[in-house]
Amino acid sequence: MKEMKGKVWKLGNNIDTDLIVPGQYLDAPIEEVVKHVFESILPEFVKEVRSSDIIIAGKNFGCGSSRENAPAALQKLGIACIVAESFARIFFRNSIAIGLPVVICKRVTDIFNGGENASVSFRKASVENLNSGVTLQGELPSDDILSIVEKGGILEMLKFIKN
Repeated sequence: MKEMKGKVWKLGNNIDTDLIVPGQYLDAPIEEVVKHVFESILPEFVKEVRSSDIIIAGKNFGCGSSRENAPAALQKLGIACIVAESFARIFFRNSIAIGLPVVICKRVTDIFNGGENASVSFRKASVENLNSGVTLQGELPSDDILSIVEKGGILEMLKFIKN
């Protein structure tokens, strides 16, 4: 997997799945869900997010319900990866399952401001602020996680194995 570079959307601690995707869109089609991502905390997000943008967040990102449409909506909007100080277990697992790179990196919110540019190597778990030049080392993903994400998620991986 190549290095990802993009604009940073910086978020704080305890960003739950209701903040990512409001509960009233739980059963809505993904095309409707993506119109409401972060609407209560970043109303400009859906209009301004670009493919390759990167989310930098604090502790416990994706806490709350096990809503699978939260990481799916972020991926559909083109988020290249999410780097957080820690993730809710189920959100982390759901992200890997769909092939959305997630990197655990302590103190990552200390080196970024929103709107700056980041470079992230998922394979090496390194995160660099391209504006300041500061780089942090995150937790390396396991070989299994690398394989799943690099193949585009579990379903894509199974297609690869079948063929």
